[in-house]
Amino acid sequence: MRYTKTMEILIDLSILKHPNCGLGQVAMNYGYYYRDCYEPVVGEHITLLVPKAFVGKFGNKVRYIQVNPIYKLSTSLMRWRRFDVWHSIHQLVKFKPYARHYIMTIHDFNYCHERKGKQVQRYVDNRKRLIEKADIVTAISHFAEQETMHYATPSKPIEVIYNGIERIDLLEEKRPEGVKEPFLFTIGEMKEKKNFHVLLDIIKRMPEYHLYMAGKDSTQYASMIKKRIENERISNAHVMGILSPGEKCWMYRHCSAFVFPSLLEGFGLPVVEAMLFRRPVVSSRATSLSEVCNGHARFLPDDFDADQSAKIIIEAMAECSDEELENAFEYGKSLTWRKNAERYLQLYRKLGR
Repeated sequence: MRYTKTMEILIDLSILKHPNCGLGQVAMNYGYYYRDCYEPVVGEHITLLVPKAFVGKFGNKVRYIQVNPIYKLSTSLMRWRRFDVWHSIHQLVKFKPYARHYIMTIHDFNYCHERKGKQVQRYVDNRKRLIEKADIVTAISHFAEQETMHYATPSKPIEVIYNGIERIDLLEEKRPEGVKEPFLFTIGEMKEKKNFHVLLDIIKRMPEYHLYMAGKDSTQYASMIKKRIENERISNAHVMGILSPGEKCWMYRHCSAFVFPSLLEGFGLPVVEAMLFRRPVVSSRATSLSEVCNGHARFLPDDFDADQSAKIIIEAMAECSDEELENAFEYGKSLTWRKNAERYLQLYRKLGR
């Protein structure tokens, strides 16, 4: 492919200032694609907007602009570089460079479920303005698409492009200290929306199993869970805190089942990660989860009744066949970041012609 004129494309990876959060990992995988898989074409220039620590980290096939906080103040402060296409890889846009065309990716409208009153309206109004400026709006799931239609009522169609899944099942594993088997595993932000507290009543009904909950444990919600474990003497429930990549992989690989009662997910990465390790998945049906599980999971009752939930988990562990687990693995393996990044590259080229 060759362009008759230079095409300048900017991808905003500024969220890499938080490399360990979900959006930070999305940005990291975009960077890895342009480092490892991207084939440059004559006349096409890819520029990544990144924090100082990531300048040059994704190879020399791309150019870099270092994040500067003053760029948030005005589009005009970035007019020293003009672009044909700008892609904001999430809806929490901080920078507004000058570009002829704009792509915006929506991950979720969780903020609208977690906050109330004027805060929500300000958030929605801001998203609406950004969405209306975009030439193309994409969403990471059909649920995120529906949420966007509900809150922002865009005047243009939305294209669904699923997130990729990093092949963490190929990483070296490390057993965390003190883990007792057999066990159930869950992982995620220790916030109310993850709904992990319902697992405490469930694990009381499964005394032969341990429950391990991983994630940042300095939140008020995590403190509440720890207090319940202590006060109710739930000796087989444990809060692990943040795991290293190797520890997380070991927990996925060796759990008897992965259980995910979350109430708010734009995509629901952990359920698909568990599938990569061929483990039974038991999830809530909430928001995007029934869609993203794609028929490869059992589901907790909507009221999270402890007796019924325990029964479903026990049945999943007993009845999931090797064929079911293999099909789930193949599905998880099919969701690659290369497919995701190359689909966006097609959109960049379409707009920038």
